[in-house]
Formats: sequence, C-alpha cells, structure tokens
Amino acid sequence: MADASGFGLGHAVVLLAAGVVAVPLFRRAGLGSVLGYLAAGLAIGPFGLAIFTDAGTLLHIAELGVVMFLFVIGLEMRPMKLWKMRRQIFGLGLAQVITCGSLLTLVGMGAGLSPAVAAVGAMGFVLSSTAVIMQILEEQGETQSADGQRDIAILLLEDLSIVPLLALVALWGAMHGAADENAPPAWQGALIALGALGLLLAAGRWLLDPIFGIIARAGAREVLTAAALLLVLGSALFMQSAGLSMAMGAFLAGVLLSESTFRHQLEADIEPFRGILLGLFFLSVGMSLNLAIVFAEWQAVLGGVIAFMAVKAIGIYVVARLAGSAHRAASDRAALFAQGGEFAFVLYAAAIGVGLFDARIAAIMTAIVVLSMALTPLVLILQRRLRRAAPVSLDGIDKAQDLHGRVLFIGFGRFAQVATQALLARRVELSLIETDVEMIRAAANFGFKVHYGDGTRLDVLHASGAATAEAILVCVDRPEAADRIVELCRAEFPLAKLYVRAYDRGHARRLILAGVDYQIRETFESALAFSENVLLGLGFDLEEARESIAEVRERDARRVQLELVGGVAAGRSLMRGNVATPEPEPFFPPPRETEKAEPRA
Repeated sequence: MADASGFGLGHAVVLLAAGVVAVPLFRRAGLGSVLGYLAAGLAIGPFGLAIFTDAGTLLHIAELGVVMFLFVIGLEMRPMKLWKMRRQIFGLGLAQVITCGSLLTLVGMGAGLSPAVAAVGAMGFVLSSTAVIMQILEEQGETQSADGQRDIAILLLEDLSIVPLLALVALWGAMHGAADENAPPAWQGALIALGALGLLLAAGRWLLDPIFGIIARAGAREVLTAAALLLVLGSALFMQSAGLSMAMGAFLAGVLLSESTFRHQLEADIEPFRGILLGLFFLSVGMSLNLAIVFAEWQAVLGGVIAFMAVKAIGIYVVARLAGSAHRAASDRAALFAQGGEFAFVLYAAAIGVGLFDARIAAIMTAIVVLSMALTPLVLILQRRLRRAAPVSLDGIDKAQDLHGRVLFIGFGRFAQVATQALLARRVELSLIETDVEMIRAAANFGFKVHYGDGTRLDVLHASGAATAEAILVCVDRPEAADRIVELCRAEFPLAKLYVRAYDRGHARRLILAGVDYQIRETFESALAFSENVLLGLGFDLEEARESIAEVRERDARRVQLELVGGVAAGRSLMRGNVATPEPEPFFPPPRETEKAEPRA
C-alpha cells in the first residue's frame, strides 16, 4: 500500500494508531514498549497486513529518532564526565567488542562460513542496538546509575567501532577482488574522520553558545527549536559524510552543548521529535523482518539467533566479571547486550557492496539481528524471573539465631539506620534482622552486625529474640509485610512494645486499629521540619513558625481520628489547599492579653 513514493496522511495515521494501540497493551503485560513497537511494525509491514511495502525507506527516516536520542544523552554527558569514563569506554568497551567478536567469528566459521564472511557477520552482531538498550535503560530509570553509565560507555565504543569495521570490509573486499576502485584508501578515510571530529569540537567550543545566544535574543521560540533541529541533524550529516555514524555526530553535539546555558531549552525542544521518531524506528525494524526468509531458512535463522545470543551473552558476562562487576550486574549486562543492532544493517550493506555477502547470507544475518532485537525484552523478563527464583547466597552472613537484644529491629534500611543512633548512644542492646543481603554486607562496613531473617515468619521472630525483647521496631519498606509482622507480634508477643514505621495515612490507620504502641509516617516529620525552615527563611519569626507547625500537627491528629471512624474523606475539610475555600475554625484560640508574655514550649 505504501512505497517510497506513496507515503500519505493515511499511512501516518496507521503508524500512529499502531503505536498507540500496541505499546500500552505490551507495557501493561509487562513486555515493554520496544517489543510493542516491533510487534506493531510486523503487523502492518510487508509480511503482515502489507499496509507498508517499503520498510527500508521508512527505516532510513526513522533513524533520525536514534540520532536525536543520542543527542539528548550527550546533553547529560559533560566533557569532564566523559573524560572520567575513558577507561570504561576504551577499556571495558573495547574488551567486550574484541572478545565477543572473536567468539562469534568462531561460531560463524563452525557453521561453514569463510573467515572473512564469518568475521563481518559476527562484528555486525557485536554492535548492540543503541536504540533498544537506551530505551530500556530509560524505562527502568537506569541511565544515571553506575551500571547504566558503564552500559552507555560500551555503546559509545561500539558506535566508534563502525569506522574501522567499514574499513576492514573494504580491505577484505579488495582482497577478494570486489573492492570499489573509486574508494579512497583506508588511511585517507581515517584522516578525514579525525579532521571532522576536530572541526566539530572546535565549532562546539567557540561557536555554538554565541550563535544560540543571538537566536534567543531575537525572541522567536520557533526559530530556536528549528536551530536545535538544525544542530542535531547537521552534526549527524557532517559525521556521516566523514565516514562516522550519524548517532556519533549527534552525541558529540550534545556533549558540546552540555555546559551551555541553553541545555535545558534544547532538551525540551528536541524531546517531542525524539520520542515520536524513536517509536517510528522500532516500528520500521519490525516491518523489516522478512518472514519469507525466516520460514524458508528457519533452521539457519533459529540456530543463528540462539547461538549468537548465547555466545555473545557468555562473552559479555566473562568480560564484566573480569572487570570486577558483581554476578548480578554482569548477568544484567549480558541479557541487555545479547543482541545485534541497527549498525549491523550498515555493515552488511557494505559487505554486499564489496561482494563479501550474497543476497541469501545478508537476508539470513539481517533476520537474525532483527529477531535478536525483538527477543531482548523477553530475555530480560526471563532473566529477572530466574534471578528471583535463584537461592540467595549467604556467604559470610549469619542467620538470625538465639538473639537476645533488648530491642529488635526488623528491617535495616535508611529509616532504621537513623533510628538506631539515639538508642546506641544510650548503650541499648540491639538485635537487627534484614532480608536484603547487599544491605547486610554494606551495613557491616559501617560497624553493624545485621543477621539475615524474614520478620514475616514466626520461627524467625522466635530465633531473633522477639519473645524476650522489650520493644520490637518494624522498619520494613513494604506495608503488607509490616501488617503481617504486626499481626504475628500482637498475637505471639503481647508483652513487647510495638513501634512501626507507617508507609502512608491508610497504613497508619491500619496500624492504629491493630493496636500498635506507636506509629509514624516517615515523611510527616521530615516534611514538618522542612516547612518550618522554609517559613524561617521567608522572614517569619521562630514563634510564628513553631505555632504553624503545632497547628498542622493538631489538624493532622484530628484528621486521623475522624478517618478512623468515617473513612479517608472524613477529615478532608481539615486539609488546607491553595484554592480559596471556607477556612475551618482554628484549633488554637487567640492568646489572652495576659498570656502574650509567657514563654511557649
């Protein structure tokens, strides 16, 4: 229905509708947005409903989404931060590319391919999908974490690798007598690429900020947006013309503007275009899956997907462990990177151009890459489920047994860590139990002996000394776990005082009804202290600030009492809002004249 020359408004509507329908369904099912886009693209593409018959043209347009994504990532990467990551980029990234490339080349040779063909196929698969990985990291909120930063460093090295890999393809083509006679020598291409990098860095250092300042002073918002798009696309095109990737050009442009005063404005202007085009990229990748080749060569495709993903994952895991990553971080990276990416299409097209790949090999390798990208969200889901099912290693950790502390802490997160300090200052003997193994090990570095134990189990409570403890402090994160512990303690250890951390107002009401000795909403007290200091900063005197805080406490206490009887809406009138409403009667009557000089507590 649609080809390179026949894309109309109806096709745009179909693309938008496919994404709008598929992505929410897949995210609701816990499969992620990437798989939703890929499935939608397959459904409307040449091998589904055939609404679109030229997925390649659409893919070229949609690559702009990846370009803009890398620009936004670059805005978060200041040059100093990037310099600090140099060992991860050129150490960890290079080790992963070389190790996995060598292993996958051996797999290809074992399947009967010549060394050159196997190497090109392997290196194309080694270049993981920047779009898929960055989208998943963003959805999981991991882009700024330490592991997320290492993942980004590896992706940057893989993007840089496309340049020497294309040179190697040209060299192998020349050795097989199929090289482009008009192509420049490899050394000349390398010099052009380095020169382009230098020019882009110089322009970013001395020209971009003054130019954007002139545009901003003109006061035309739409021109600033157009300038942002021009910068991203111009940098991408410039890098592509020099033999580098468009994504690398956009990333460098973002890095150069990361310290600009216009950084946040540029990010806001680019974000809508980035999101739509990135979704379009995943749709077009789904369309490009050639089901005819998959069915005709299903043994080669299926075997290739399994072998390549498994061997690459093993290589990534080994490199990560040798680099000092923990088992969990290494397995997460192996599952995330165990797929091919969009740069494989570029490398395989170059291999066809110099005669290294024939049409059959190129179609099979492309199908393997596309299927691996589609399977990545499923692999991550399976990996997380297997990780949860795996037994917890308690090496070096003691289980709760025969504890006799005067006070028993159940849960040892940030809340409990602060709560221990006043008790320890009075030399109160504490017993501490926790289920998070990493938390237990981290606490040991700060002088705490924390035992492994699940407070929702009665046998663990007995082993932890709940029967002899004067007070039991429930400081777990999950309200349902806290409710279960309270139920057990009230039934089995009625003599112990029960102090419980409440998650929210609803949880606090349940704890009061359960008969705990004391409960506190962890955010309530910190919010009061916060607002008191704000009032002081605004010029109110200490007495006025404390009086306001006391009134808030009184109102909140009355709200809780009303809600215990009449439900969550019963005390709503006692909650102040920023919309003008009739003010409830104050709880503190105006002081009598004789009281004004008396000190307040």
